[in-house]
Amino acid sequence: MSEQNSEAKTTGKIRVITNMLKTAVKLWLRAQVSQVSQIEVEIRASDRQLLSGRIPFVSVFADHAVYQGLHLGQIQLVAEKIQINVGSIIKGQPLRLLETVPVNGELIVEETDLNYSLSSELLSTALNDLLVKLLPEHWGKTKSIVWEKIILGNNQIILRGILTSLSKSTLLEVSMGLTLISGHELQLAPIQIKYDIAELIESYPEYNLDLGPEVDIQELTLIPGKLVCRGRINVNP
Repeated sequence: MSEQNSEAKTTGKIRVITNMLKTAVKLWLRAQVSQVSQIEVEIRASDRQLLSGRIPFVSVFADHAVYQGLHLGQIQLVAEKIQINVGSIIKGQPLRLLETVPVNGELIVEETDLNYSLSSELLSTALNDLLVKLLPEHWGKTKSIVWEKIILGNNQIILRGILTSLSKSTLLEVSMGLTLISGHELQLAPIQIKYDIAELIESYPEYNLDLGPEVDIQELTLIPGKLVCRGRINVNP
């Protein structure tokens, strides 16, 4: 009888620890976004796997999540074979990944989400970097640019903003086609830039944008008002 009680106590302690680990994983996932209207997390792991720091499967569904100012719309992620610092978590330390985790997912972003994201440093910096590459001869004279609107069409993106130089402010409209040419490379073509909407027009044949080896996009669909992306990204420790 005492052996049964001892075994039951041990099982109870293990269950408390594994529940704590599952809670820590869910809290860590929630902490990655500053705002979310709905989030669902599923963790598939046995007690033994969790105690060894291995999580075979995690799925996350989030609706209207905000990550570093980026409004992501709907996002669904699946990750497998995750290794975490289980000993440190039990001691009350933050969760850390011990190995790179490939994450498969689907992202649906509405045009309104992108426009809400224009104030984020991540998106504005990315757009400014793109403009520097497209207009290197003008950028040295430029003080700043304020992006005002993003329009999504059929395989086309239109960016509107105000370019402020030392002498004046200029309305700017950049329209570009968007094509996926490899898992980590996008082609922007044709590219057309209008100053003050119609006064001066410049055209560029194409520009290839490399997203890096950690990204593998399988599908990219751009339709009026919506962007759908499916693929994989490596999340590093």
